[in-house]
Amino acid sequence: MNATGAGEAPGRRFALGWWTRRRSVVLDGGLALASAAECAGQGVGFADRTGLPVGLVVVPGALAGLTLLVRRRWPLAVILVSVAVLPANMGAMLALVGLYTLATTDAPRRIIGALACMEGAGTVIVTYLLMDQDADLREQGMPVWFQPLVSILFGVACVVPPVLLGLYVRARRRLVESLRDRAHGLERELALLAERAEERAEWARGEERRRIAREMHDVVAHRVSLMVVHAAAVQAVAPKNPEKAAKNAALIGDMGRQALTELRTMLGVLRAGDGRRADAPSRLAEIAVAVRVTEDAGPSLTEVAVLVAESRAAGMTVDLAVEGEPRGYAEQVESTAYRVVQEALTNVHKHAAGAAARVRLAHRDGEVAVLVQNEAPDGGIGAPDGARLPSGGNGLVGMRERVTALGGGFVSGPTDSGGFRVSAVIPDQRRPEPADG
Repeated sequence: MNATGAGEAPGRRFALGWWTRRRSVVLDGGLALASAAECAGQGVGFADRTGLPVGLVVVPGALAGLTLLVRRRWPLAVILVSVAVLPANMGAMLALVGLYTLATTDAPRRIIGALACMEGAGTVIVTYLLMDQDADLREQGMPVWFQPLVSILFGVACVVPPVLLGLYVRARRRLVESLRDRAHGLERELALLAERAEERAEWARGEERRRIAREMHDVVAHRVSLMVVHAAAVQAVAPKNPEKAAKNAALIGDMGRQALTELRTMLGVLRAGDGRRADAPSRLAEIAVAVRVTEDAGPSLTEVAVLVAESRAAGMTVDLAVEGEPRGYAEQVESTAYRVVQEALTNVHKHAAGAAARVRLAHRDGEVAVLVQNEAPDGGIGAPDGARLPSGGNGLVGMRERVTALGGGFVSGPTDSGGFRVSAVIPDQRRPEPADG
């Protein structure tokens, strides 16, 4: 029955033997002194009845009563001492406190029951003998059943209450410990859940950053690349063919305005709601929704022909082939397919200027296939030095992320003839319409 030092100040925890609180020392000391006084007083009466020297009975009785000091460490010893002094009609407090203390420990119940029966049987026998030797009771002519009944009642009263109280305290203590362990377990689970939530939030932030980067790259890179190519062409033909240079300059203006319009649209959606303050998670959610809205409202496959026309206007030889009938795919599918074609043509302008390219769209049942392949750039033909475009290496990565996010397949790499190929198969994300009837 070891107590915890909950009542002590942190850093000054009390410890004395098996005691962890000062009040426990005071309580046990007071109980031991009271028990010693009781045993000493009862020893005087026993010495008078038996004719033994008082000191020979009182001193051992007082020492027996002092064994309550060790009740928290050795409760079994306290009970055995109380059983030993029962013949001298001593140790009532020893028995009561010892049985209570033993019942509160983790001792097996069969041991508690055996010792309680020993204590109770001894009390019944001693009480019966004392009543049988009482002359006053014999003179009153009590019934035969009176002495056994009173002896049994004394035995039960000395054993049952402390044992039941100790078992109750033991059960309550176990319940409190189980609740405390459960609370600690819940705290650990909450800490783990918080850690996992933080990891998921970090992953979500990274994912949304990548989505925004892809969208911004697709909006700006293609048209800016064409503008650079046309600007280089203007610089090359302006002295010889002013009319063609003016036409290319007009194309540059149109492309710039289109790029600015798309960029403003993207930034306008992302900035929506900036007038009110919001915490980081809610702002991240707004950005995620904004990017998804922008993607959903993005270009469609019907605009691929416009991309091809722009590349042809920039001087690239591009062949467009469409197989099958358009099926009206989900908006994200069409937007992704468009972006794949856009980025692939942009890469041809950057890395294979002057090379012919082929764009192939295949409409199939439940998916759309995209193929953009260019020939090897002609060593003598190409864009002038002013049209050489820098590359950040994000184009192919962005295309792959877009396609795989929709559950499709993406392949890119050089061809045997020295050109480059980009191929994507994108499944349709629309749910089939339920059949009537």
